[in-house]
Amino acid sequence: FTIEDVLGQLLSTKADEGKGRQMPISYSKHQIGLHTICTPLTTQVPHSMGAGYAFRLGNEKRISVGFFGEGAASEGDFHAAANFAATLKGNTLLVCRNNGYAISTPVKDQYAGDGIAIRGIAYGMRTVRVDGNDLFASYLATKAARELILETNEPVMMEFMTYRVGQHSTSDDSSAYRPAGELEAWNASGILPIARLRKYLTQQGWWTDEEEEALRREARAEMLQKMKEAEKIKRWKVTEGLFEDVWSHPVQTLEEQKQDFLKHMQTHKDKYDLSKYEGL
Repeated sequence: FTIEDVLGQLLSTKADEGKGRQMPISYSKHQIGLHTICTPLTTQVPHSMGAGYAFRLGNEKRISVGFFGEGAASEGDFHAAANFAATLKGNTLLVCRNNGYAISTPVKDQYAGDGIAIRGIAYGMRTVRVDGNDLFASYLATKAARELILETNEPVMMEFMTYRVGQHSTSDDSSAYRPAGELEAWNASGILPIARLRKYLTQQGWWTDEEEEALRREARAEMLQKMKEAEKIKRWKVTEGLFEDVWSHPVQTLEEQKQDFLKHMQTHKDKYDLSKYEGL
C-alpha cells in the first residue's frame, strides 16, 4: 500500500478505488485484498466472517481478517459474526485492537469482564491475547494464528493490548477523559511500539540516532513531494462517485435519480465548482 494510495484516498482523487465515498483513512485496495472500510462500527466483522466461510467452502488456502476495537466489540455485529465464525468454521481471523479508550469510553465503562479475548473463548474459538506494543510478538502470534486457521479451517480470535497515544480524530480532546499524567507516563515508559523497536535495534547495533534523523528528513521530503503531486490529480467524475458501483446491474430508480441530478446540475451549474473533478 503506497504513499500514492494513501494520498489518493485522503484527497478523494482518481487514485482512490473507493471513488471518494468514504471518510479519510478508510482505505481499500482490491489488488492486495484490502476491503473498503465502512465507517459505522463493526460492519466489516460480519463481512470478514462471510469471506472466511467462502474460503473454507472453496478449499482456498487463504484467510480473511476482520479488524475492530474493544469499543466496537460491544456492537451486536461483533457477537453475530463471532458466533457464525465459530459454528460455521470459517477461515477467519478476528483481530481486536484494545487501546483502552474506543472513541472516548474507558474500558472500565466498556466492560466488567476480562477484556475481549474471553468472549472468543466463550463462543468456542481458539483465542490469544498479545502485547500489541511488541512488534515481534504481534508478528509471530499473527503468523501462528494464520497457519492454524489454514490447518484446521477454523477461526481464531486475537486481542492486542495497546494504548492510543494520539487523539481519536481531529475533533477529539482526550484530556476530557484521560486521567491527568497518564499520557505523559506512557510516553515516558519506553514501551510504546516505535520507541520499543528503536531501543531494540539500537541495542543490537543495527540503528543509530544519525540514521534516524536522516530517515526522518528523507521521509518528510518525500511526503511533501508526493503531496504536491497528489493535489494535481483530478477527482472522479461526480456521477461516477455518486451512482456507479451501487448495484451490480442497472436499476431504474437509480437511473432516474441520476437523470434528476444531471438536470439539477445543468440548471444550477454556476453554483458548483467542478474544477477539481474530471467532469460531471
